[in-house]
Amino acid sequence: MSKAVITITDAEFETEVLQAQEPVLVYFWASWCGPCKLMSPMIDSAAKTYGDRLKIVKMEIDPNPVSVKEYQVEGVPALRLIQGEKLVASTEGVIGKDKLLSFLDNHLNNN
Repeated sequence: MSKAVITITDAEFETEVLQAQEPVLVYFWASWCGPCKLMSPMIDSAAKTYGDRLKIVKMEIDPNPVSVKEYQVEGVPALRLIQGEKLVASTEGVIGKDKLLSFLDNHLNNN
């Protein structure tokens, strides 16, 4: 499994997320989003920490309206934890590193 965050588009969503063998954390962001710049290093860190049991992808919202609509992203940064085709958990807005790790631990340990 990859330990790097993978950048995807709407066209790749089904293959990279819905058909993935492991849970996938989708990080929705925007280039104009100041808070996203705060979250990006934490997402990269989470990829290194959880890379053995979680795939992390990032998706810019403006060029990918299909996934944004499908997963009801109303604000960025936004996280969606998906296993198979099931939405396991979600959060929107900036969260601190502790909350991010807690969010992942709580949901990954239940699988």
